[in-house]
Amino acid sequence: MNRAVIVAIAVAIAIPGCNSGSATPEPGLRRTQRQAPGDASFDADVSGLDGKPLYVALCAPCHGVDGKGYAADRAPSLVNPTFLESASDEFLRRAIVAGRPGTSMAGYSKLLGGPLDDAGVNRLVAYLREQGPPVKPLSPPPIGDVATGAAVYAKHCVSCHGDAKTRGEAPSLANPVFQATATAAFVRHAVVTGRPGTKMEAFADKLSSADIDGVVSYIRGLGNGGVPLPNLLPEPTGKEAIVLNPSGKHPAFTLRADACPPASPGSLPCKPDPRFVSVEQVAKAFASKQRMVIIDARPPSEWMRVHIAGAVSIPYHDMKRLDEVPRDGTWVIAYCGCPHHLSGIVVDELRRRGYAHAVVLDEGINEWHRRGLAITAAEGVASPLPEMPPRPGR
Repeated sequence: MNRAVIVAIAVAIAIPGCNSGSATPEPGLRRTQRQAPGDASFDADVSGLDGKPLYVALCAPCHGVDGKGYAADRAPSLVNPTFLESASDEFLRRAIVAGRPGTSMAGYSKLLGGPLDDAGVNRLVAYLREQGPPVKPLSPPPIGDVATGAAVYAKHCVSCHGDAKTRGEAPSLANPVFQATATAAFVRHAVVTGRPGTKMEAFADKLSSADIDGVVSYIRGLGNGGVPLPNLLPEPTGKEAIVLNPSGKHPAFTLRADACPPASPGSLPCKPDPRFVSVEQVAKAFASKQRMVIIDARPPSEWMRVHIAGAVSIPYHDMKRLDEVPRDGTWVIAYCGCPHHLSGIVVDELRRRGYAHAVVLDEGINEWHRRGLAITAAEGVASPLPEMPPRPGR
């Protein structure tokens, strides 16, 4: 299957979003069973992993070790029973292969620059399938009245799911990738049964059949469904320059730290960790051609879609190029779409190696892109991006 076909059948499970918690990953997220004791670097070779070790290596940073979601970036549960009973193996497979361009869910297929071959994708699908009920046969629902559906959507859905112009904290139902791959039956099942344990309530007893059919038909027409996704940029060669503006001056950044959580009995004292640099400061240093390293911590498939101009691809799941980062006090800025979680893994590793000037780009590439700052993008990538809801506590 060629890259164009893979992109055309893209589907997503994950939700973009932002949390303001620590970027430090949960225990075990940066080490697989194949690593030697004491080796804190991430194991880039996932070819021999299966089951939970494979899931933990690639998915747990956002979806949680238990698969219940919301470890970072509002990534949803992958083990919610009403999701698994309505998501086919092919739905899961295409989500892993191609991701959802423009969000934190990247494509993990090697055809798109990711770490998984077809067998690896299948192993991951098999693991997810084992976590919940089997797929139910779902009949296509009748076509509903779109005007009725629009009113239902405005009343019950838009506050969480957003619309074609504004993203919400829940899955973007206007995303063309979602439109191209989620069936009407899948959407109706979610409306009727909800997602137990989340804010997505079941509407079976709250809406009439006519209202449900109408809102499903309305959702199926949201956004720009069917618009071809952009061809990707050439995949990174591993020889791209590490240092941006090597003869430039070093910038002077003022860093932000997350506030310490409320103390609990027996907890260790917390010291705020200044590790976040603002988009404004990095943009100013960029425009002044100052010396720095900008690392794209996402899978290469996302770098191939759009990245900050001059950024080098060093994904959180394959950090071997960190060996090339100079040890001369150059500022190293890592970013992702999260905006903090995956880039935080890279920064943690740099700091473990003694790089005191390693920091996370606050708000990530999506905010950089939204502001119209310098990017390298595949033809057809939307710009500017829609506004995001405010982050909690910010």
